[in-house]
Amino acid sequence: MISFVASTIRGAHHHQHVNHGVRSHSTPGKVFDMLNGFGTVAFAFAGHSVALEIQATIPSPPEKPSKVAMWKGIVVAYIIVPFCYLAVAISGLWAFGNVVEDDVFISLEKTNWLVALANIMLFFHVIGSYQNTKIITVHISDIHFTTQKIIYAEVR
Repeated sequence: MISFVASTIRGAHHHQHVNHGVRSHSTPGKVFDMLNGFGTVAFAFAGHSVALEIQATIPSPPEKPSKVAMWKGIVVAYIIVPFCYLAVAISGLWAFGNVVEDDVFISLEKTNWLVALANIMLFFHVIGSYQNTKIITVHISDIHFTTQKIIYAEVR
């Protein structure tokens, strides 16, 4: 949201000197730009596996299964994610044209506090994601080591 608002404000003031043409003029450059775009979209949807882990931890009685609520949440999330990415992409392209950097914040010159704020938010996001993915690793290692102790105790 920060990059959308900042790009929109920047574009409102400097929009007349922007070229919206294709950035690369060679075939390999165009292919690279296209693959880079696909990679960005794939990165945006990379967190879908965490939803299954969250669903597995929700109590699910037979009369009210958690998969119904989780399905609605996933559909809403998959609507919000493209909206957010498209808002940033469109406002960045509108404001900077074909010279926009891969990270819109780099294109916003003289906004060190804004870049720092976005990086702090990203740091907290990654910490939260790490906690969710760490659950799987701890669970697998817990099962492995607990099973080994039980087998060892039965042998004695």
